[in-house]
Amino acid sequence: MHIREMTMNDYEAAIGLWRATEGLVLSEADSERSMELFLRRNPGLSFVGVEDEAVIGTALCGHDGRRGFLYHVAVRAEYRGRGVAKRMVERCLDGLREAGISKCHLFALEGNEIGNRYWAGSGWERRNGILLYSRDV
Repeated sequence: MHIREMTMNDYEAAIGLWRATEGLVLSEADSERSMELFLRRNPGLSFVGVEDEAVIGTALCGHDGRRGFLYHVAVRAEYRGRGVAKRMVERCLDGLREAGISKCHLFALEGNEIGNRYWAGSGWERRNGILLYSRDV
């Protein structure tokens, strides 16, 4: 298994993985066009885990110039527990540090037990008192 930068050639495999990942919710922001814009705006920050030419994991990462953000960190169920997510996230965080970003946030749905257990056990601090507001533009 190896980790490499995500490209648009990985989109179909990634969207398939995301659809199959319990607790991961997709929206219009995950369209092919949106993903192309995201990867172009954040070069060298998003990664895939690959084994035998198949995408087995993803980690999307970007920043706004102040803070980094992780999205859609997902690993195929049969590959979990092997350090795939950890290695992808480390690459993301390395890229953020190189860009001068010193803090990274991620969003996990409250009911996503698998994801929340992973993040809590990986040294990420759960924030309280922050409410997220969204609006379509």
